[in-house]
Amino acid sequence: MRLCYRPLERCFGRRSGDGLLWHTDLKPHASGDFSMAVVQANSSLEDQSQVLTSPSATYVGVYDGHGGPEAARFVNRHLFPYLNKFQKEQGCLSSEVIKRAFNATEEDFIRLVKQSLPSMPKIASVGSCCLFGAISGSELYVANLGDSRAVLGRRGFDGERSKVVAERLSTDHNVSCEEVRKEVESLHPDDPSIVVYCRGVWRVKGIIQVSRSIGDAYLKRPELNRDPIFQKYGNPVPLKRAVMTAEPSIVTRKIRTHDLFVIFASDGLWEQLSDEAAVEIVFKNPRAGIAKRLVGAALKEAAKKREMRYKDIKKIEKGIRRHFHDDISVIVIYLDHQKNSFQSKGTVGCISPPVDISSYHSDGVADEPSG
Repeated sequence: MRLCYRPLERCFGRRSGDGLLWHTDLKPHASGDFSMAVVQANSSLEDQSQVLTSPSATYVGVYDGHGGPEAARFVNRHLFPYLNKFQKEQGCLSSEVIKRAFNATEEDFIRLVKQSLPSMPKIASVGSCCLFGAISGSELYVANLGDSRAVLGRRGFDGERSKVVAERLSTDHNVSCEEVRKEVESLHPDDPSIVVYCRGVWRVKGIIQVSRSIGDAYLKRPELNRDPIFQKYGNPVPLKRAVMTAEPSIVTRKIRTHDLFVIFASDGLWEQLSDEAAVEIVFKNPRAGIAKRLVGAALKEAAKKREMRYKDIKKIEKGIRRHFHDDISVIVIYLDHQKNSFQSKGTVGCISPPVDISSYHSDGVADEPSG
């Protein structure tokens, strides 16, 4: 697991014509290939992502931060080690192992928030969506908090119109969905303002759209809102009890012969592309650079909405660029079935984009550092 922390392995990838874009075209994993890409829009990149490969398993993580980058960076450093630890203790990966790893990561971050509160009060309002995927043997696991999304591309069955079908594997924990609003309201029947429509969207307590996350301690721990330091420098919200949770939704399924690939991405992609559009792009194009192609398609859509040219949006600097699109992280995992075993390919390694794309490019790091 120490590979996840080595700067060179975390950063090997390619530059492009967009100074805020990082990508790695194609790498092997135990049951196929994968492609990654990230584009930065915020002043500090709030998205983090990683892929851990070994001969027996592949882990995928996409962490979409909000309120700052601290929670997403924390998850990027701690979730996989906890998964590895609990898997070894139990002897195999399971839904219970994943729940324990999510919970341990959450508790550690809340502990950090309490320790950091005197010097950094606003850390209590920092959080991150958390999307995790794993292939272990012929089993596929998807777990998530928030509205990052995993979408499977599979061959169409007889009778289905399309050659490829998009099948959403994750659950969006966003109160813009009526089902999620009703879930949150049912948990807080004595709070008429638990979900409020403001600034054009539904929000929990009029503040945040997602109902599950890592962090957002001030919406989970009422005592933090009574802390004098947070009351002075933070954004206190009177609470009787937690209004958000870190309980992940988990889906487990066997990988089938008609399953082709899975797209894991932060909501920056899905704000611009439908599940079906993203799956069609992956299905119809070569593997190498496919994650970058998806990011490019999303940026073209963002440009179109503002009646701009794609090449002009690439010239906009970080921070200002957030007015045009969000940070976008994409990982495409291909599922190859010609292998006799889902454990026959791949080496041990961990790849994660730089914590800040613009700084990485300005430092003049080589396109393909050795590692």
